[in-house]
Amino acid sequence: MPRLEEVTTLEGHIEPVWCVSWSPFGSLLATCSGDKTIRIWGKEGEKWICKTVLTDGHTRTVRYVTWSPCGQYLASASFDATVVIWSRKEGEFESIATLEGHENEVKAVTWSSSGSLIATCSRDKSVWIWEVTEDEEFECASVMTSHSQDVKHVIWHPNKEILASCSYDDTIKLYKEDNDDWTCFQTLASHDSTVWKICFDQSGSRLASCSDDKTVKIWQEYLPGNEEGIVTHGSDSVWKCVCTLSGYHERAVYDINWNHVTGHLVTACGDDSIRVFGEDADSNKNEPKFSLMTMINHAHSQDVNSVSWNPKIPNLLASCSDDNLVKLWRYVE
Repeated sequence: MPRLEEVTTLEGHIEPVWCVSWSPFGSLLATCSGDKTIRIWGKEGEKWICKTVLTDGHTRTVRYVTWSPCGQYLASASFDATVVIWSRKEGEFESIATLEGHENEVKAVTWSSSGSLIATCSRDKSVWIWEVTEDEEFECASVMTSHSQDVKHVIWHPNKEILASCSYDDTIKLYKEDNDDWTCFQTLASHDSTVWKICFDQSGSRLASCSDDKTVKIWQEYLPGNEEGIVTHGSDSVWKCVCTLSGYHERAVYDINWNHVTGHLVTACGDDSIRVFGEDADSNKNEPKFSLMTMINHAHSQDVNSVSWNPKIPNLLASCSDDNLVKLWRYVE
């Protein structure tokens, strides 16, 4: 039977840890916390240690951190309504820009696959898109107010300039650029409560979502002219919910992450547990079946807030929790 083995526990944060984010090359892990700091962890010999603590970027909880595709920049989103961009080109992390404009807590930030666009989302119900210039300037290109409530997360498609967001209003929205402005081209509604997190698979043809309603949903993209006969409009694809995973989680599911190498999905839950799901071998893409591969009860002593697969070591997993701890796990088949 597959299992998760604990590799190590990383201590240092003194408040709940909200997010774990691997660098694109998998050698560094960034974490952020209610203690207003960001920690960068790396391996020395066989041990994982804290290499850097970034303390002067934010005045309130740091809710989210994410790396640029080139690995030279880190973006952090905070309850102080700002996003800070950090550069590590000189070896040390240095704050080079503060993105201001949101009226309220910023919940997430994400880089496009080209690194030329950043998206941010906030409790102020808005999604902002920023253009990154060659001389490290960051300019707001669009402000979208499609959601009616707090926007929890934003994520870019892995190979197209399509953005997805999810919200306290129970929906997921998809955006694209149209005539020099960004517009919402589809709203996905199937969850019964807050959608906390969304993630694309490696191909970008599937989206997974997790919710306060204790379910995980898999959405399939149907392109114009699809062989299934799903009706589309113009050049836009249509996304349909093709699978709901229910009955596995005892409380809200706060995070979900798709392993782009193995296809496994991992979830972080308010019941203090981590679960790994795999798609069945005989699964049909239009009616996929996923099975629970393994789970760790009491992976942390409080809510698990974030989980992330290492992009280069496919069986290495990071998690963090309200218990102030970061843990690394090895998935063993």
